[in-house]
Amino acid sequence: MIITKEQVLQALGNVEEPDLKKDLVTLNMIQDIHIEGNRVSFSVILTTPACPLKAMIENACRNAILHFISKEAEVSINMTSRVTTQKNTGVPGVKNIIAVASGKGGVGKSTVAVNLALGLAKAGSKVGLIDADIYGPSIPIMFGLENARPRASQVEGGKTRIEPIEKYGIKLLSIGFFTDPNQPVPWRGPMVSTAVKQLFNDADWGELDYLVVDLPPGTGDIHITITQTFPVTGAVIVTTPQNVALADAKKGIGMFMMDAINVPILGIVENMSYFTPAELPENKYYIFGQGGGEKLANMLDVPFLGEIPLVKSISDSGDAGTPIVLDEYSVQSKAFIDMAKRVAQQISISNAKVLDTV
Repeated sequence: MIITKEQVLQALGNVEEPDLKKDLVTLNMIQDIHIEGNRVSFSVILTTPACPLKAMIENACRNAILHFISKEAEVSINMTSRVTTQKNTGVPGVKNIIAVASGKGGVGKSTVAVNLALGLAKAGSKVGLIDADIYGPSIPIMFGLENARPRASQVEGGKTRIEPIEKYGIKLLSIGFFTDPNQPVPWRGPMVSTAVKQLFNDADWGELDYLVVDLPPGTGDIHITITQTFPVTGAVIVTTPQNVALADAKKGIGMFMMDAINVPILGIVENMSYFTPAELPENKYYIFGQGGGEKLANMLDVPFLGEIPLVKSISDSGDAGTPIVLDEYSVQSKAFIDMAKRVAQQISISNAKVLDTV
């Protein structure tokens, strides 16, 4: 039997991208088709390397060739990706800006932001991380960079360019790199806005798929400055199961949905969801309540991105400058990586909706 390129495309036209609800051929996700006898090879271009459905799509493509063309076909599939973007982010080379926010402090927002960035990078994405929590920068500690200072250079026109610090495969900038960690810095409104903008505008970020921004808790000047200056792709809201945290998270979501800001909500992450003792890894104890984050997500019709356990190793790893995602064999690491994949998935869906309307 002679296999043709047209047959391959026709067969793969039966494979639907589960999130985008269109077939792979229509979405132009099939490229580089090569045929030699009964050997068929091609590439599937996903919308993110962190796609949680990668294995399922690959299996569906292989089955389509075997079912619609020949059971004797030898199928080789190259699963690759091209991260989508819906608009100019205002930061050269950056495709998507992800704001990580919380309605109140103490819910582990920075821990989620750090492990989200590293989880995306581990999946193969190019990632940057901005610590925009001017009043309490924690990124230097969580990456073991308390004494680090970014390099700066002058470019044409005399403008200063900051080189983000690179560690664990991602690029980093924090206001904590420019201040004395032992001295408080009393920031006023205009100073805050100027300092935050410099982290975006004066840095050489290069080519990034995702720029994660760790915002301060609450709803204030920095949130407004960033969302009104830079087209943010979407926001991730961090909460804990307690009612007081959920109430504040709801207010945070409401801020992003205001007409003056209008940033899509990528979803809610429930941190400190349950406690699992090391000696009983299958047990879950919901000591702060159960299901609050998911109920809030359902009530507001936004995605629920997952539960992160309350385990001492998560805070210990952050304090040691080695975030828990780096421990690829831990259950806690898997929880963060799964969350990161869901965030990437929601960005792809959101970008596709915008591009469909253009």
